Amino acid sequence: MATVIYESPIFGPVHSRRLGVSLGINLMPGDGKICSFDCLYCECGLNAKHRPRLRRPTREEVGIALEQRLQSMLNEGAVPDVLTFAGNGEPTGHPDFAAIINDTIRLRNRYVPNAKVSVLSNATFIDRPSVFEALMRVDNNILKLDTVNLAYIRMVNRPKGRYDIDELIAEMKKFEGHCIIQTMFMIGQSPSGKDVDNTGDDYVLPWLDALTDIAPQQVMIYTIDRETPCKTLQKASAETLDHIAELVKGRGIPCSVSY
Repeated sequence: MATVIYESPIFGPVHSRRLGVSLGINLMPGDGKICSFDCLYCECGLNAKHRPRLRRPTREEVGIALEQRLQSMLNEGAVPDVLTFAGNGEPTGHPDFAAIINDTIRLRNRYVPNAKVSVLSNATFIDRPSVFEALMRVDNNILKLDTVNLAYIRMVNRPKGRYDIDELIAEMKKFEGHCIIQTMFMIGQSPSGKDVDNTGDDYVLPWLDALTDIAPQQVMIYTIDRETPCKTLQKASAETLDHIAELVKGRGIPCSVSY
């Protein structure tokens, strides 16, 4: 079972299909996963298979490591396009997430002022005031919404706690456009043999209605790119992604596609 467990607290830079040259910031332990989702397609594997023994990095450790990496990249003549909070789990779950965002913006402004600060989040903690306020300060507040079908979410994304899709959409609307919605489209089957195809009208049309309500600045749609822990998942076709992107644009929302 292929997995990618990222170094902590800084990894890369890596080339992101959606963001460019990305210096990663991983607020989870460097030896395993801590996530409020347990997605069947997660490149980091399933939660139960990768329990960490190490602790999360502290705010101070993140700041020191980020500053050192930025200094070394500048000395090498390499500048990232983006500083991306991602890695081995949900970054907004770190207890000092808001303070770390403040530190990151300060270091970005000092060393790489043209770089964007991005957060890849599954949106499970955006109802926390400190998380909401921190995400309002970043350049790219990228929130996951694979569907509005709760049964599909429980089968594929597998949230670990209470999850109410209507409440989540209401919280997303509070950003008043300062968010990017990221959606994974795929086909295939779950480990139990259930259909995971979310590309049909039954899934796409209600999702489009939710996008209209949320009114994000952009939508990013993508499909499987790396090996997944569930081997029966498959890529959505380029034609399917292009069709969905045109539907999004038809709602007046910019949309990018990663095949």
